[in-house]
Amino acid sequence: MSKSEAVSAPFSYDGLERVIHEKARLGLLTSLMAHSKGLAFADLKQLCGLTDGNLSRHLQVLQEAGLVEVTKGYEGNRPHTFCRLTRIGRRRFLDYLAVLEGLVRDAAKAAGKEGSPLARLGMLPT
Repeated sequence: MSKSEAVSAPFSYDGLERVIHEKARLGLLTSLMAHSKGLAFADLKQLCGLTDGNLSRHLQVLQEAGLVEVTKGYEGNRPHTFCRLTRIGRRRFLDYLAVLEGLVRDAAKAAGKEGSPLARLGMLPT
């Protein structure tokens, strides 16, 4: 988007990527961001409340987008799947969060400081 288009469409939030914005994938990326060394499949499944099939599919989407690295191997005689954010995935997720922060600022500003639930929670930007 050009600078003039951004000015004429300030609420387009182009940085909100569909691949990230889906609820389950947002939870997966947040979990992996909080665990910089990565997480085992079973841990991700528990943290995000997903079934094996749902988790597998969402990880596949994130992996195809270059956001997540999935490594399969064995621990002892048991199969082990390990997931972590890629360097690019970490950067894109941080960029995505910056756009969300702008969205929250815009929404709070539009709601007005006094009547805003964000103001009551002390969450309005200064």
